[in-house]
Amino acid sequence: METLCQIRDIYRAIASFESELERTHNLCLNEGMLLCSLSSADRLSSGEIADILGLTNSNASKVIRSVENKKLIKRVLGTKDKRQMYFSLTEKGKQSLSEIRCEEIEVPDLLKKILNQTGNGN
Repeated sequence: METLCQIRDIYRAIASFESELERTHNLCLNEGMLLCSLSSADRLSSGEIADILGLTNSNASKVIRSVENKKLIKRVLGTKDKRQMYFSLTEKGKQSLSEIRCEEIEVPDLLKKILNQTGNGN
């Protein structure tokens, strides 16, 4: 039972961080993670995005569509297979990502502790 309560606390801390991210940058957590994922890859397919974000293909499509509607990503046809669709950051997406300053977003103490333990407390 203790593990379940700890997971509850982590979930609530993540939800709190997401609320701040939405308030300050108009991005939900999955949208922000999508931008972050694309920043370290030239382009990704929707299947790759789903795998990286841990989403179903259907949920990944919803996140992709939302970020695409905000003009933060664009569709790119595959060079070898024109049926394959990839996604990459637009200039607006790169700019939006560069403006996200997580240190300016209130990170709940529990998440700070976890991030510091994993060496990602930047």
